[in-house]
Amino acid sequence: MRLLHLLWLASLLWLAGCATTTGTDSNQATGSQQGSPDAAAVYPSGPLSPITAGSARGHMVAGIHTPSDLWDRIRRGFAMPDLETDLVHDREQWYATRPDYMQRMTERSSKYLFHIVEELEMRGMPTELALLPYIESAFNPQAVSSAKAAGMWQFMPATGTYFDLKQNAFRDDRRDVLASTRAALDYLQKLYGMFGDWHLALAAYNWGEGSVARAIARNEKQGLGTSYTELTMPAETRMYVPKLQAVKNIVADPDRFNTELPLIHNHPYFQRVDITRDIDVALVANLAGIRVEDFRALNPSLHKPVILAAGMPQILLPWDNAQVFRKNLAAYDEGQYASWTVWTVPSTMSVAAAAQRAGMSEAELRQLNGIPPRMMIKAGSALMVPRAAGTRADVSEHVADNGQIAFTPEVVTRRTSVRAGKRDTVASIARRYKVKAEDVADWNDLKVSSSFKAGARVVMYLPVRLGAANAGAKSSAARSAQVAKAAPKRKGGTPSRRKR
Repeated sequence: MRLLHLLWLASLLWLAGCATTTGTDSNQATGSQQGSPDAAAVYPSGPLSPITAGSARGHMVAGIHTPSDLWDRIRRGFAMPDLETDLVHDREQWYATRPDYMQRMTERSSKYLFHIVEELEMRGMPTELALLPYIESAFNPQAVSSAKAAGMWQFMPATGTYFDLKQNAFRDDRRDVLASTRAALDYLQKLYGMFGDWHLALAAYNWGEGSVARAIARNEKQGLGTSYTELTMPAETRMYVPKLQAVKNIVADPDRFNTELPLIHNHPYFQRVDITRDIDVALVANLAGIRVEDFRALNPSLHKPVILAAGMPQILLPWDNAQVFRKNLAAYDEGQYASWTVWTVPSTMSVAAAAQRAGMSEAELRQLNGIPPRMMIKAGSALMVPRAAGTRADVSEHVADNGQIAFTPEVVTRRTSVRAGKRDTVASIARRYKVKAEDVADWNDLKVSSSFKAGARVVMYLPVRLGAANAGAKSSAARSAQVAKAAPKRKGGTPSRRKR
């Protein structure tokens, strides 16, 4: 038996040795046959040959030493050509003479930078691009430009929609750390594919791909160069790459600029945590043992005090707090997870009427849903309202992903009266003033089928503008009648015209 056991071990060692000599064809190892149980092993034919310098060119080899911190890791991935211009030196001095600003900006980035670097390395993109949010937003995910670009990566609404960044009543993915980074790197890769040059790709990210393409075409038509420094472009775009180059130079050699970069460990700052039920933001923060402000810093896309699981099935939590949250959530038995839900407004209504239906104050409804003054809520709007006690039904995926809120100007009415003409009825008066016949009947304590005597006064509640116009017309007619009565008559009964 011992002999059989030794023979079995020997055969295993022999097979392992064969495996180490048959892994030279990397295409076979990573191709379509990988993982297929029926795929036959393919072995190299003939003697093995050493890898030549030419065949090895372009492939990266892992370093022996792990980067000491994230800055070191970023420096190792620099791959864009350096830009040497006076504008770069100007921006270097600008940043170097503002150490407080640099400190705030780099400390803010510590929550997000590791994830961005990881994504860049997986895509084989230059790690300088991890510094781009310093230029775009100073790494503030809540930043909004005057042109309505939002988030760390400053996506315009239309561009965000193109890259599948949801923007609805409950969240704005242009601010989401994961979604906006994915979209930004997708966009930058697309631009690099169009222009074949990272400086031009960055110019297009700032100015628009069409604008850069037209600038290149103009220079080509005139026989001029088409590099970044040779194109005619707006001042903002002209400064864009020099700003990034300046930050890159400071990160590459902070001592040269008397700058101290905060320590950012080469370790994830956050973890993704699955969410399967609608849950209050305050409850998540409590179960994770963090402040609500810290939660929102990692999940800045959220608009409301509740997370809708159908639209946001994952949240981000600080690395050490993620497991704390999972354990506390599993043990939580103190009632429902969410205090809020979504109500789709069935018809256009006033804020006061909606608040009454929702069982909350008008001020609270306005504040929670961002309703401006003198506006009515349009039918189909998705309002955040209190969830009834004991309700377990969560908000649907369709509403969570597409819910919007729309407004229409509030119609202010004023009590007035109009004169009925011959054969006027409740219905004819209603048609004339574009109101409901039922309302006219109610205002005058009549039936909808009732008629008016000629000259009868009819009580109406008309929009202020219409009422004002009507009152203005009446006063104008009265003034005309007085003038006509006071003026001397000519034959034919028309007022005389006096010569000046």
